[in-house]
Amino acid sequence: MSYSTIDLAEVTRKLAAGAPAADASGAFPWPGIEVVHAAGLLESAVSARFGGKGAGIADVGRILAALGRGDPSVALISAMTIFTHLGQAAANRWPEPLYRRLLDDARDRPILLNAARVEPELGSPARGGLPDTLARRTANGWAISGRKRFVTGALGLTHFLVWARTDETPQRVGTFVVPSECPGIKVIENWKSLGMRASGSHDVEFKDVEVPLEDVLDLVDTSIGTQDNRAHAAASVALTAIYLGAAEAAQEAFIRFGHERIPANLGVPIARTDRFISAAGEIDLLVGGARQILFNALDHSLDEPEALIRARLLAARNIRDAVQLAVRTLGNPGLNGDLGIERHFRDIQSVLVHAPQEDTSISILGRSACDRWNRKAEEEEQPLSAEKTSGSISGSRQTEGPRELLDTISERRA
Repeated sequence: MSYSTIDLAEVTRKLAAGAPAADASGAFPWPGIEVVHAAGLLESAVSARFGGKGAGIADVGRILAALGRGDPSVALISAMTIFTHLGQAAANRWPEPLYRRLLDDARDRPILLNAARVEPELGSPARGGLPDTLARRTANGWAISGRKRFVTGALGLTHFLVWARTDETPQRVGTFVVPSECPGIKVIENWKSLGMRASGSHDVEFKDVEVPLEDVLDLVDTSIGTQDNRAHAAASVALTAIYLGAAEAAQEAFIRFGHERIPANLGVPIARTDRFISAAGEIDLLVGGARQILFNALDHSLDEPEALIRARLLAARNIRDAVQLAVRTLGNPGLNGDLGIERHFRDIQSVLVHAPQEDTSISILGRSACDRWNRKAEEEEQPLSAEKTSGSISGSRQTEGPRELLDTISERRA
């Protein structure tokens, strides 16, 4: 499937028109969500089996980049729903009657879904651990109680996908589908972030919220219910495309200002000066490089988690550096809200906040690099072990087998 540049460009334009007001008020960005819904983008990743267009992860990345150029907060809220459909297309996790009802409803209104996973005590599940949120068995299904943090789009979601443990013996953990109109749900409006202000990533409290017995995804033993950060690497790359879009918007605003600003003492646009041209080139290198890195990974490295993690980190760092350079080059105009770069700068500070966070991702790469070295060292040592155990050494060492020899070498190396 593909979406034409004209279609996405029009969506971007409409989102950009409303983004400053949404950022200023912090209110839920319904106008922007309606634009995305009308374009059919919320259900872009629904599989052909359910009558959808079946956007893949690379398509989703490009869609999110376009939405991010318009309004990153709207893009992030939309991404949570799009990723849910993408996951269903890949793994068929949802009870089919429930999923079909959602798609039927989506014809008439935006159906917004998001996982509620982070908790005040636990923090991000990307770092391990199990939720305190409890799903208690009742006569008719489950009663959900607990508090979640950073639930993006909380005030506009139609369904919370609540990660909770059961009260069974043995316990299980799963994701419970909780309609937002259920009694017992309270949104605690405490989102006061530097950027992404219209994303409304508030806390949500659930108190004995009842859901049907079958409305649960991936209900498994607690020993296998932890988050697999490597498995989510491609989604993290696609999510980073939102911030690529914001950086591209900042780059465009920077270049436009350079052509429009004509100081009296210069008599020509500052875009003609060596200093501006040099900065514009550095920004283009960083932003254009980020786009190449992200989409090369999504197009060619989906089966290589480490390559995806590297791509996300490199692109995100480029994005942050590019917009910082734009602000620094322009001085006061870059910090003024009227130009828009200041808003992009604030939004982009969240690029590596999403799980897995930067330090977790770096640790994954570090462990992988060390494991590769260990495997290579063991492969190189095996011929030596075989030679020694064939009789070329004497005494007690001559009777030592290859496995024991490798264990001894490993102990010394450690």
